[in-house]
Amino acid sequence: MAETDTLWFSNNHRDFSNQYGNDAGFEFEFYCQRCNDTWRSGFEPYKAARAAGWIRRAANMAHGATSSIGWDVANGVDGLVESGWHKARDASFKEAIVSAEKHFNRCGRCSSYVCVRCYSPERGLCTNCAPDLAAEVESARTHGLVDAATMRARDVGATMAAEVDVTTQKQLVCLACGHETHGAKFCPECGAKQSPEDRACGGCGSTVPAGSKFCPECGHVQ
Repeated sequence: MAETDTLWFSNNHRDFSNQYGNDAGFEFEFYCQRCNDTWRSGFEPYKAARAAGWIRRAANMAHGATSSIGWDVANGVDGLVESGWHKARDASFKEAIVSAEKHFNRCGRCSSYVCVRCYSPERGLCTNCAPDLAAEVESARTHGLVDAATMRARDVGATMAAEVDVTTQKQLVCLACGHETHGAKFCPECGAKQSPEDRACGGCGSTVPAGSKFCPECGHVQ
């Protein structure tokens, strides 16, 4: 496998490796670039980190050891762990890629790495580039059914619209409490009537528009 292929293939992975602690080790997850199904390489312990942990604990617990000695030992083993980490990780990653290639196929058209279920071996293409004919036919049939039903529903809606009152102005907010009424004749919150009729002013007898607090002719309180 060429180095350029290795680097390209590494694009569809997630790194779950840990450098320190009891769970120090390497593990990589690769995913299908079409359906996102995953495959993991399996956990590989980072032996240097585990050995360093044992040495550190032994140095700190040694009878008669001073704190400075324990500190020096801890720094030393941590340095060894860090210096060998990248080389060990790269080696583990390359092995993981070799194993992952058994579970993924590279599309000859779009170069995506896909799982077995998203690959057509006889064509050498992923199912995005070479869709399944039966699936496409069924999908087209369903879309056609939805489109036709939608058009019929619009025709029925247009017929029903002839019975909708579109000229009468609707009160959308209650005149009494400010609650939304959605065009109802009475407020669903306080029950106030939303279309009060015009009335005569108690002061001058002029017509007072519905909802007015004062007579527009004489200013009398309504």
